Amino acid sequence: MREFLTTERIDPTKRLVVERTKDFKEIYEVFNTYDAATQSERCIQCGDPYCLNKCPLHNYIPQWLKAVSEKDLELAFKLSNEPSPFPEVMGRVCPHDRLCEGDCTLNDGHGAITIGSVEAFISEEGFKVGLKPEFPGVTTDKKVAVIGSGPAGLSAATYLLRSGIAVTMYEKADRAGGLLTYGIPNFKLDKKVVERRVKLLQEAGMELVLNCEVGKDIAFEEIADKHDAMFIGIGATKAKSAGIVGEQAPNVYVAMQYLTNIQKKQFGLDYDKSFDFKDLNVVVIGGGDTAMDCLRTAKREGAKSVTCLYRRDEKNMPGSKKEYKNAMEEGVDFTFLVSPKEIVTNEDGKAVAVEVVKMHLGAKDASGRQKVEEIKGSEYRVNADVVIMALGFDPVVPSFLAENGIETNAWGGVIINENHETTTAGVYAGGDCYRGADLVVTAVYDGREAARSITESLLS
Repeated sequence: MREFLTTERIDPTKRLVVERTKDFKEIYEVFNTYDAATQSERCIQCGDPYCLNKCPLHNYIPQWLKAVSEKDLELAFKLSNEPSPFPEVMGRVCPHDRLCEGDCTLNDGHGAITIGSVEAFISEEGFKVGLKPEFPGVTTDKKVAVIGSGPAGLSAATYLLRSGIAVTMYEKADRAGGLLTYGIPNFKLDKKVVERRVKLLQEAGMELVLNCEVGKDIAFEEIADKHDAMFIGIGATKAKSAGIVGEQAPNVYVAMQYLTNIQKKQFGLDYDKSFDFKDLNVVVIGGGDTAMDCLRTAKREGAKSVTCLYRRDEKNMPGSKKEYKNAMEEGVDFTFLVSPKEIVTNEDGKAVAVEVVKMHLGAKDASGRQKVEEIKGSEYRVNADVVIMALGFDPVVPSFLAENGIETNAWGGVIINENHETTTAGVYAGGDCYRGADLVVTAVYDGREAARSITESLLS
C-alpha cells in the first residue's frame, strides 16, 4: 500500500469518441486485475478515512482496496457487497468526484484513488470467476411487499432477502430497475448489469410482478392484506416546469419521456417515433446528469446539433464533472449563463427557438452559492427543432397514499420517521418519493435502512 508516490492515478480506458458515439455500449472498460491492484496500492489507509465517511452507504472502501491490492478477490467481493446491494452499479453511476473520490486524502496533489472503477472491477471480476452474494433463502414466515423496482426498491428487497424474509415486488413497467433501466442510458450502465442483479434476487426468493401499477391494476389494500409490511419506492418522475410561454408546444419534451422512449427503442420495443431526432437541432435546458444523458443520447441518435443551455457557469453545474467532460468530448455545445424566457413558436404552434437572457453570478446567498441575476436587454434566440426540459423531478403522488393515511409534505414527498416508517404503521418508504430527485446512492441507502427497520420490527 501507499504507492501513491511512484504510481499515478489512472482512469479506466475510454472508447474512442468516433466509435462510442455510433452506439449505446458502455464507454468505459472495466479495469483489468493489474490496474485494479496497482491503483488500490496507492491507498494510504487513513486512520479516519474521509472516503468512507463521505459515502452515504459507508462502504468499506479502504478495506476492499487493501484486499484488491493483495489479490484477495473473494474477500474484496464480500466486503464490497456487504453494505451495498449492487456495487457494480454504484461503481458506474455514482458521482465519485463529489463523494468518495472527492474527499480522498490524495486529492491534495497526487490524484484520488479511482475508487469507483475498482468498485466495478471487484464485482465484475468476482462474477466472472463464479462468486455470488450470499442469501439464506426464505427462512421466515414473514412477507413484505415492495412497490417500485428502482434503486430504493431493489435495495430494500436485497436486505430483506438477506434476513430470510419473503419479498414480492410490484413494478408498473415491463421490466425491473426503474431509473436504472429506463432513466440511465446504456452508455453509462449496460442493462445486462441490472438484469443480472434482479435475477439474483429472484433466485434468492423474490417474486417479481411486472406490468402492475398499484392503485390501478391492483389495489393497495389487497397488497397490504397479503403482507406483514410494505416498502414504497416509487421514485420521482413528475417533471418540473420552467413556467414559461410556449412550454406546451408539441415538440417540447421532458427528459424522462425522451430517455425512456429511446431505451425502449434499444430494447427493440414499440416506442413513440416522435422521439427520433435524427438530423434535427436539439436544445436541452438544464445542467444536471439527466441533462447530460439527454445530450449524449441525442448525439448518438444522429441529431444535427446538440446544445445545452444552463443558467449558471461550468463550475456550478450540479451534475458529475465526468459526465460533463464526456459530453464535451462527444461534441455537445454548451452555452452557460443564459436562462430561458420563452419558447418561441411558429404559426403551427411548434417550437422553433428558445429566447434566452444572459445572466451573471452575483452575491452569495445563505447557502454560500452565488445568486444568478439577469443582464437587462441581453435577450437573444437559440434556434431549435426540438427542446428537451431537464429541470429535475418531483414525486408523483398516487391517490392510494392519502386513501391509506400515508401523508405527504407540501411538494409531494412521503413523510417518514427516523425508521423510514410512514404515517401509516407497517408501511415504509424511501428514495426519491421521500427526498425528491436525488442520487441513486441515497435511494439505495434509504432502501437498506428501511429494510433493517422492517426486519427489526418483524423478527424481534
